[in-house]
Amino acid sequence: MSSDARPGQYSPQKVMDLHTPDEASLPDDLKPYFQKCRDKLGMVPNVLRAWLLRPEKLRTFIASYNELMLGASGLSKLEREMIAVAVSAVNRCYYCLVAHGAAVRQMSGDPELGEMLVMNYRVAELPARQRAMLDFAVKLTETPHMITANDRASLSAQGFSDEDIFDICEVAGFFNMTNRVAHGVDMMPNPDYHRQAR
Repeated sequence: MSSDARPGQYSPQKVMDLHTPDEASLPDDLKPYFQKCRDKLGMVPNVLRAWLLRPEKLRTFIASYNELMLGASGLSKLEREMIAVAVSAVNRCYYCLVAHGAAVRQMSGDPELGEMLVMNYRVAELPARQRAMLDFAVKLTETPHMITANDRASLSAQGFSDEDIFDICEVAGFFNMTNRVAHGVDMMPNPDYHRQAR
């Protein structure tokens, strides 16, 4: 929270504690992407507004995110969102739990699943494949130095290919990075996410 906010007070205008550049300064090549967000989502996610501090890195962020979360993979888009939420729960990343918890609710059509993953994925009744996937992603987040061939073998036993295992690692790694950026700059989610898929 910003220094002028009272404890427990939430400002819907807040993006992060650092100065957020005005969208009028948006480079021309990024304007269509921001408009696409408005057309598709009804908003521009605050994570993009935060990255406007470094437009050259925003381009890299967008390309990485789109490839990881929307590109071709043996993991479904929902499974990738589930990894994002499980990792963000370990890291207690408020921004990502709100934003990607909403995505899980929307993609699964199951608000209860979204809430369970945000609070504790272990209470959800998941197929063995998804349970193994989240167990691996969480271990990779909590104790990465303890990942062994046995952990990868447990994924293979559930039908994950080597490419799928790489994708699990990359999605988990990406959200461990973004969680830390979000914590470091006090990034706040758009209020719109709270109302989605309820």
